[in-house]
Amino acid sequence: MPDLDDLALVERCRSGDVTAFEPLVQKYRQRVYRLAFNVLRDTEEAWDVAQEAFIRAWEGLPSFRRQSAFYTWLFRITMNEEQWDRELIDSGEAPDARAARAEERRRIERALDALPEHHRAIIMLSDLEGLSYREIAEVLGIPMGTVMSRLHHARKRLRAALRPLLGVVLALLALLGTTPVAAQQIVLFGTRVVLASDTPPPPGMRLAPAGPDERLQSFLPKLRQLFRYKEYTSLERYRAEVPVGATQRWPVPGDRQLEVTPESVRGATLKLNVRLTRGSLTEVTTNIQTQSGNPAVIGGPRYGDGTLIIIVWGHPNP
Repeated sequence: MPDLDDLALVERCRSGDVTAFEPLVQKYRQRVYRLAFNVLRDTEEAWDVAQEAFIRAWEGLPSFRRQSAFYTWLFRITMNEEQWDRELIDSGEAPDARAARAEERRRIERALDALPEHHRAIIMLSDLEGLSYREIAEVLGIPMGTVMSRLHHARKRLRAALRPLLGVVLALLALLGTTPVAAQQIVLFGTRVVLASDTPPPPGMRLAPAGPDERLQSFLPKLRQLFRYKEYTSLERYRAEVPVGATQRWPVPGDRQLEVTPESVRGATLKLNVRLTRGSLTEVTTNIQTQSGNPAVIGGPRYGDGTLIIIVWGHPNP
């Protein structure tokens, strides 16, 4: 049965409630990213694919049919993302050639890379994402019998590839989850609070300091794709260069307060916690991941005749 909570959020989105899309992004962001990464094997490309998949999902909501679960529909969009065409590995490529493409690829990843792309995808959907045969058939657009046969052969090949590594699998998995980060590592991040509306802001509304904002201007096309408003007005601009774990607090229009806490760094990825409050009420709380040149976008509450949008740019190594 479709997830009724998801369907309720979808219906709110269809009725024009932009904020209803944020819980769907929060719920499935990591799964969509993991889906992309387990095929692409590249962190930045996987986040790009995940972001484009959510944009396409937002644009395609009018065509979403309630017969299927939202997440299987979203996974199907992700699997069909056109960016994969230039990154997917040829199924006939030898394991040694694939391993040579990434010098720092961990040994456990090489076992997955040894599989053809269609086997790797079905293992990931079944054994990592926990989808049923019916759901996998829906995501990949193949008969259920093909799913069962392909999964059987994929698991057989994976067992054969992993057999020489069984002695180190547990240690590798532990290392993958506990990469140490220096407690006092310094990170740089910036935030923009933008009002998205269909009309210009009213006279007297407090705006961000005048001056060019090339970073925001370059990002406006994607904002328009995602939110479909006509006007995007910068209300606040903040910047911080602080140690990991240090919370920054800034005022936001509507008697609100924005709290941003950098929590960890892994490679080029900065993980932050973002919280927006109004008095004792928490209006937004979410964990995001961002990289240089790849900001995170958070849909916020209503303000005036529009919606507040929070954009966060992160630089793990300023």
